[in-house]
Amino acid sequence: MVYPWDGSQRTIRREAVLTGVGTHSGKPVTLRLCPADPGTGVVFLRRDGQGKEVAIPARSSALAGTELCTILGEPSGLSVATVEHLLAAVSALSIDNLFIEIDAGEVPVMDGSSEPFVGALEEAGIVAQKARVRAIKLVKPVRVEHGSSFAEFLPDTTRRFTVEIDFNCAVIGRQKTSLALTPQSFKREIARARTFGHMQDVEKLWAKGLALGSSLENAVVINDGKLLNAEGLRYPDEFVRHKLLDAIGDLALAGAPIIGHYRSYRGGHKINAMALQALLADRAAWSWYVAGEARPPHAEQSEALAGYCAPAFAPELS
Repeated sequence: MVYPWDGSQRTIRREAVLTGVGTHSGKPVTLRLCPADPGTGVVFLRRDGQGKEVAIPARSSALAGTELCTILGEPSGLSVATVEHLLAAVSALSIDNLFIEIDAGEVPVMDGSSEPFVGALEEAGIVAQKARVRAIKLVKPVRVEHGSSFAEFLPDTTRRFTVEIDFNCAVIGRQKTSLALTPQSFKREIARARTFGHMQDVEKLWAKGLALGSSLENAVVINDGKLLNAEGLRYPDEFVRHKLLDAIGDLALAGAPIIGHYRSYRGGHKINAMALQALLADRAAWSWYVAGEARPPHAEQSEALAGYCAPAFAPELS
């Protein structure tokens, strides 16, 4: 079974508000999560300095950067950075429609994981809507390579992720983890995994005016081969679990759930984006699946399925 419920689209019952600081700017951020109608998808509502609100869809077509984090933007130049931890929570909880009002250029880092976002979304209440989920179902493999890294999508009956990392660092080393994604497995195995980095890299970012909001309160930090966080790790392999968390958030930009197995080796935001773009561009690699149906629809049925869901919910090819 792909979906543990009846296949309805979902949103939240009421608004939820989170406050924090941006990991790079160090500036205060207020985030308001709001219910949205069926077919809306996930949309950031970014306010500029004059109070104007601009819509930025959480879609691959709005991707503006993958350096250090995932950044979404729109033609006027407004952008929202570090969206991956929030989008991982939204995707893992199978929330299809959501407005995210934000008054700054970064999603607040919170504790460096997805757990605060999971808590806020669940406290707001997750409710079913009168529209069916339309998902992307893998039909054939799609693979991309970049240097020593690779990522690939493989056909599967679940939303599965397998991530492997290999760092020349005794604290991290080579780690691998795999997960069949459900709200329960995400909360139990992945949500609490924090972002991480080396102290020398953080110092270089500080010199460039970046990572100004980073601290031991919101990141796992390594210095001279030793862990600086007094409380230690939340999981023995927290590093690879956070990379899997990032992959879930990055692939949420498909605009629809992906039924298939995503595998990456030495991956990151860039190769996640490359793999998603390659998948969406290869229309022979996937077909539409309407949740609750006994089997995926045939290709010739795709137009007839448009009534299940507003066109905005479909992934955009770019």
